[in-house]
Formats: sequence, C-alpha cells, structure tokens
Amino acid sequence: MKSKLSRRQSREQAFLLAFERNINHETFKDLYEMAIESRDFEIDDFAMGLLENIENNENEINELIQANSKNRTLNRISKVALSIMQLAISELKYADVSKTKAENPESVIINEAVIIAKKYSTPEETSFINGILGAVVRGQA
Repeated sequence: MKSKLSRRQSREQAFLLAFERNINHETFKDLYEMAIESRDFEIDDFAMGLLENIENNENEINELIQANSKNRTLNRISKVALSIMQLAISELKYADVSKTKAENPESVIINEAVIIAKKYSTPEETSFINGILGAVVRGQA
C-alpha cells in the first residue's frame, strides 16, 4: 500500500470505498482489489485501518449514529452521509490512540468529515453530519 497520501487524501479514498461498500455490501478488501484493477486508485495503511475499523465495529458505529439521530432512521440517511459518519466515528472511537488521536484531535477529525461532506453532499447533510459527530464526541446518546 502506498503511503504518500496526505491524511485528507487518505480519508477521502477511504470514504469512496466506504460509500461503495454501503451500496454493494462487499468487503473492503474486495472493493480495494477491484478499484486497483479498474482505475488508478491509491490507499494507504491509515485509510485501510479506518475501513477495517468500520468493518469490525459496524454495528456499534451504526448504533451511535442512530442513537444521535433523533429524527432519522439509518435507512433514511443517505449513503454518502452514512459513509462519512462511519468513517469519522471509526477514527474517533476505534483508531489506535497512540498513532492517530495524538496527531488528529477530535475537532480535526470532525472538520475533515465536514470537508468531505461539503465536496460530496448537500449543505443540509453537511450540517446533519457535523451535528451527529459533535453529539458522538460529547457522548450525548
């Protein structure tokens, strides 16, 4: 795996695979292999770690999203928003503390998720994502 990507690029590449997984329901490993075969696609160990955290903790991550989303069920959340939140929560809750959290405090992780949301989603969904991630960090649910 390549390691010349910035953290932002890593998160964005991880988002693309997370989004694809939410549509196709395949493993990240399979999606990654298909992406390498079909297009110029880079991903590094940081991004793969985030994706593995989603795969290994998907139920808990989705429960956090649902518990903090008072007006929407998971089926009513767009796949884009769901993928962004899953990715951010995988980093907030499950990333290696010694490697990630020291370099990326919670505010940075949420800000990066918002930047991805602004690129791939609507302003309303971006606000929704920001609110859910803020509530997760504050432990409101």
